[in-house]
Amino acid sequence: MPHSVSYGPTVPTPQAISVLRPLPTHAVRLGTGGLLGDWQDRNAAATLPHCVGRLHAYGNLDNLRRVTGDFGGPFAGYWFADTDVYKTLEAALWELARSGGSSEFVTGTAELLEKAQDPDGYLNSYFQVDHRDRQWAELPSSHEMYSAGHLVQAAVAAARGDAHAPAAQQILAVARRFADLLVRRFGPDGVDALDGHPEVETALVELYRVTGHRPYLDLAARFVELRGHGLLGPDSRFRQRHYYQDHQPVRDADEATGHVVRQVYLAAGAVDVAVETGDTALLRATERLWESAISAKTYLTGGQGSRHRDEAFGDPYELPPDRSYAETCAAIGGFHWAWRLLLATGRSRYADEMERLLYNGIAVSTAIHGTAFFYSNPLQLRTGHNGSGEDAPAQRLPWYSCACCPPNLARLMASLHTYTATGGSDGLQVHLYASGTVTAGGHTVDVTTAYPWDETVAITVTETTQAPWTLTLRVPAWCTDARLTLNGAPAGVTSPHQGYLDLTRTWQPGDQVQLVLTMPPRLVTAHHRVDAVRGSVALMRGPLVYCLEQADLPRSLSGNVLEDLELDPGRPIDVVTGAHPIAPVTLLTPVHVRSGPDDELYRPLAPDALAPPPTTSPAAVPAIPYFLWANRSAGAMRVWIPLAPQKR
Repeated sequence: MPHSVSYGPTVPTPQAISVLRPLPTHAVRLGTGGLLGDWQDRNAAATLPHCVGRLHAYGNLDNLRRVTGDFGGPFAGYWFADTDVYKTLEAALWELARSGGSSEFVTGTAELLEKAQDPDGYLNSYFQVDHRDRQWAELPSSHEMYSAGHLVQAAVAAARGDAHAPAAQQILAVARRFADLLVRRFGPDGVDALDGHPEVETALVELYRVTGHRPYLDLAARFVELRGHGLLGPDSRFRQRHYYQDHQPVRDADEATGHVVRQVYLAAGAVDVAVETGDTALLRATERLWESAISAKTYLTGGQGSRHRDEAFGDPYELPPDRSYAETCAAIGGFHWAWRLLLATGRSRYADEMERLLYNGIAVSTAIHGTAFFYSNPLQLRTGHNGSGEDAPAQRLPWYSCACCPPNLARLMASLHTYTATGGSDGLQVHLYASGTVTAGGHTVDVTTAYPWDETVAITVTETTQAPWTLTLRVPAWCTDARLTLNGAPAGVTSPHQGYLDLTRTWQPGDQVQLVLTMPPRLVTAHHRVDAVRGSVALMRGPLVYCLEQADLPRSLSGNVLEDLELDPGRPIDVVTGAHPIAPVTLLTPVHVRSGPDDELYRPLAPDALAPPPTTSPAAVPAIPYFLWANRSAGAMRVWIPLAPQKR
């Protein structure tokens, strides 16, 4: 049965392998004026209504009306266009649970889905009208179970929000009928088959968690076990089984490969199956895959996928910044994967990765106004780039022909508060810092911070029980100097344990904790095998990756382009606050302009080639947070900056 207390997207059962427990939806409130709270409010005010409007304008809802006989036009968009409806519906349901508001879209969509569904539970507008003969016949590429998974996840949001509302009951009933069909057709007594795009696995586990109906979990486990046995290939479009992660059983795999979104969605589902079935070997396999991806196949921003072809992982250390694909949906999937591993293991490295993704690889996707988006996310845009196409635009676009990313962002942001903290009667663990209020086990704290712009996080206990409990605060791996005080005095905890500082005591209302995470500017280099950025550095401060953008070149450099600049490591980098039109904090970066006989594309190596080349007078350029680039005029950008040669 649905929970009597509303929870977020991922809630392991009490019997699951779970070191940390998620909090109820209303246990965390992000404050207006903090970055995460503002993103969530922007999502509600701009991104979510924008997505709903585009579903109407681009025919996604009319596709379903074709099934009911209420629309006579042609099918619009890709064959998996229904998923954009389901993701937007999920976002709207999380937002209703968070802040209330209009339920018109939810109510209307629930009625439409119920009306469009076949008697046996099947629901897919592409196949129901024009392609009945191909139903279930092209699973490597049809996305039928992938679409069903997103429907189920919308139903989970309905069940964990206002489960007694008629629309919520309709959506859950529709999703369960489809899930029951999957169990009958593909369960242990059915067909050995897989969808080419994982997603249904994690959805089925969550539906099991909501309903307690074991066949959903068993089917998810079956799908995880069937992958890696050649059921998906060869295929007429994608001939390599690696693309589908069907080349090797999941529990034996040791390298992240293939289509990135499929890999991270599969891994997230495998974690869900592992923790609910007590399968520690499968859980370890997902951690191996995670380590493989993070150690040699992940960009500085947390983005993954260095090949535009197949939207795929490249070889180890194949991370060219200007060819970074780093799809937004892959970053969101990586965030979900890391969250599941954090709950299962309690290891801070997974929270660190969530933070990196959130502030860089995910945040960059959305324009300041919330109604334009990147699909792919390069770390360098060259001067003169022709960004007129969808594959690598120079600026964010309001929508895409394959519009998977905007509604995916909407559902993440609507539920973002549920990922910031965990806890229970014995304590509260804060993983992502944001202003707001957090309650766990009868303990309530107010968090005040301007993080990530400011290094101070202030926490005030406002309600507490008489029993001792532990306040646990994450110290990010990038921070080498964390300082903790309690009621103005040193707290006596000087070094983090496994990435966290623990304060255990009998708390009193009014107790104040202050955590300072010092965040000086720092220069970062890549592993020497990342050939594409050898001899270059990147700028970071706190969790934020910074970049140079053409729009910020001073007048003294107006005749130059970003490719001419080299960073001078011998001069300091200054932190500047409040002086930039869109960035609250910038890093004033010392540069030289490379000069000399550079007109020829190739030329003989000169005898003095190892001597520092001539440069112009020193200059300084403000670097802005990477997630804010492309919010002004189109122009060049780069994260990795060549180092100026130093005199010997």
